[in-house]
Amino acid sequence: MRNVQFRRYDKMLALTFVVLTLLFLVLAFTNKNFFDWAYERHQNQLSWYLRPLFLIPFCYFAYKRSWAGIFGTVFLLLTSMFWFPKPEVVSDQVKQFLEMEKEYLSGDWGGAKILMSLLVPISFTALGVAFWKRSLWFGLSVVVFMAVAKMIWSVAFGGEAGKSIFIPAIIGLVICVGFIYLGFRKLEKKNKW
Repeated sequence: MRNVQFRRYDKMLALTFVVLTLLFLVLAFTNKNFFDWAYERHQNQLSWYLRPLFLIPFCYFAYKRSWAGIFGTVFLLLTSMFWFPKPEVVSDQVKQFLEMEKEYLSGDWGGAKILMSLLVPISFTALGVAFWKRSLWFGLSVVVFMAVAKMIWSVAFGGEAGKSIFIPAIIGLVICVGFIYLGFRKLEKKNKW
């Protein structure tokens, strides 16, 4: 009985997070003031170190098969870009990289850009499926792919400035792989009892 109630609330809460995510994306792409405000705060590199860590709860909720957890994590991941205050000092590399990213997002969207950008939701879907199906190695492979793809994309489109994400991405990758591996093993051991 309790599990059935949880599932019903889980889906309703998941739908709420989907709607909030869509509203956030519409606001970000239709309101230049909001877009610029968010990117000013995204210059704070604390968000760069925090964002990869959202893969840990994402994988946990996929393992637990909680739609609300999955979509809530995605919403928090997207909004975390502006959680921190605008930094007083920003390196030139960070400014250049974020300016490129802003231009990329607000520029023309042709077929090639759409296909390349679809890698993001496809990667998250693959990651969710991997842990929903309890496949640790497939899931960790997707996490590594996501980090490496982000670094390659950053350098391909941002040049030298794209290297500014390497340290946060590598640290995030190591922490994520470690915690996901240990968490998965612990959950699997608990499920065997």
